[in-house]
Amino acid sequence: MNPLVIFPGHSISLPPRYYGSVGYYAVAAVFESAAVDYGRLFDKRRKEAHRCDIADKQGTAQITAAIAKPHGIVRATWRDVRLSDHGAWWHIHRNTLATAYGRTPFFEFYIDRFEPYLSPEVMHLYPTLPQLLTAIDATLRDCLGIDPDPGSIPESAIPFEKATAGLTPDDLPDYWQVRADTLGFIAGLSALDLLFNLGPEAPLYLRSAGAALAPRIASTL
Repeated sequence: MNPLVIFPGHSISLPPRYYGSVGYYAVAAVFESAAVDYGRLFDKRRKEAHRCDIADKQGTAQITAAIAKPHGIVRATWRDVRLSDHGAWWHIHRNTLATAYGRTPFFEFYIDRFEPYLSPEVMHLYPTLPQLLTAIDATLRDCLGIDPDPGSIPESAIPFEKATAGLTPDDLPDYWQVRADTLGFIAGLSALDLLFNLGPEAPLYLRSAGAALAPRIASTL
């Protein structure tokens, strides 16, 4: 059993996320099975499916992958969403991450793992949003010590929204951030922030974060 798992025998259904937040993965890690549900109805208001928060020199910043909204599909789901090459967003993301995290201890150690998602080839390798998100999620889970997405979602799986009802990013413990002395600790960021700042210690942080969240999550099971 993965040492991060606190609720063996329990599953969670996750919403699609682009470089999901620290909290997203802290919650996913405590379940024995955590699968992303791309069968959820497409909702253009759910920007977090193709946008994430990072920390740059000024504070919180965002990077967004361009998508082509599905047209002519009745009750379209996230499986129907394709990527768009508008604005060569992958190039912007690569430069933005280098500027934001180039001074962190583990940026150079991990950034090569994400190069396939930050180069022009991304449009050919991952033409749909779910394909890209699945690949990014697999890389993040591997780096963070979280079990792979099992793919199938049991009927008994608890929805992410139910498991996290009432939780906020401030409910998670702080971790070391490279600019905390000038910006203070910034909560709610992509797990990339955790990884670039803590590196191999990121799974240890997730273990403590999971323990902090476990009583609240347990009340929803």
